[in-house]
Amino acid sequence: MADILQVLYTIVPAALIASTPLLLTALGGLFSERSGVVNIGLEGLMVMGAFSGIVGTLFFESIGFGFASPWMGMLAAIILGAIFSLFHAVASITLKADQIVSGVALNFLALGLSVFIVREVFDSGQTDAISARLFRIDVPLLSEIPVIGSMFFSRIYATTFLAFIVVAIVWYVIFKTPFGLRLRSVGEHPMAADTMGIKVNRMRYIGVMLSGALGGLGGAIFAITTAGNFSAGTIVGQGFMALAALIFGKWHPVGAMGAAIFFGFAQALSISAQQIPGLSEIPQVYMLILPYVLTILALAGFVGKAEPPKALNQTY
Repeated sequence: MADILQVLYTIVPAALIASTPLLLTALGGLFSERSGVVNIGLEGLMVMGAFSGIVGTLFFESIGFGFASPWMGMLAAIILGAIFSLFHAVASITLKADQIVSGVALNFLALGLSVFIVREVFDSGQTDAISARLFRIDVPLLSEIPVIGSMFFSRIYATTFLAFIVVAIVWYVIFKTPFGLRLRSVGEHPMAADTMGIKVNRMRYIGVMLSGALGGLGGAIFAITTAGNFSAGTIVGQGFMALAALIFGKWHPVGAMGAAIFFGFAQALSISAQQIPGLSEIPQVYMLILPYVLTILALAGFVGKAEPPKALNQTY
């Protein structure tokens, strides 16, 4: 029993940390897809978020912001992510281009542009490492709860708790506010929404920009907490896993949270497998591909049962 608890004390915090960028990016994708715009470009938004988060942190370090630098870097990622998502919004909403093609183009553009800037500015394939890092914290009182305190409230980044707060906010906004009703209406029946005086394209622009903001934040959190710098290999597939979490969670904030934790657990297991009795004998390469295999299996098993917004991928 003690051995099992020790494994859980290692895996659960790591899973929550790994799920944070996926969760925030999936919530961003929820705004876009609930408005009727497919956002395959979540990977690109995470790339730009990671890039701007690291570069922003380095900049604010250089002008003396100290421990606040990572938070300013994340703010920069939110802004740049929202702006960068406009490429997808203009192409798919105003120009009525194919939304899938536009999202794929966004992924290529983000990676190419960010790597080009890094090579020009840093004269290298990667940025400098940031000095100001976020530290894991123990939540007062809650971390002292027997058993679950050490699992869920110890050695966790503040950004993880922020992500779960954002889940509650997104749920409330989507299902309990007039804005959320309008957003869902343009994703279900844009013509009916238009006849009621709702600006369909405006709502879709807002949905896509919110996806850019949260996707940028997700990428920045991953880069700042896990990577420490930015290179072409910083974000590798996490955006697609976030999209899978969104579909697996049936376009619902709580469902996306559960799916993101599931994929985060798979990522944590792949990293910590060598420390776990019984899994240490499995070749590491199999554990490293585990999150992606589970992503494919989850989509293959559930995507047919998940009902997307009815006007998803339909121009108006």
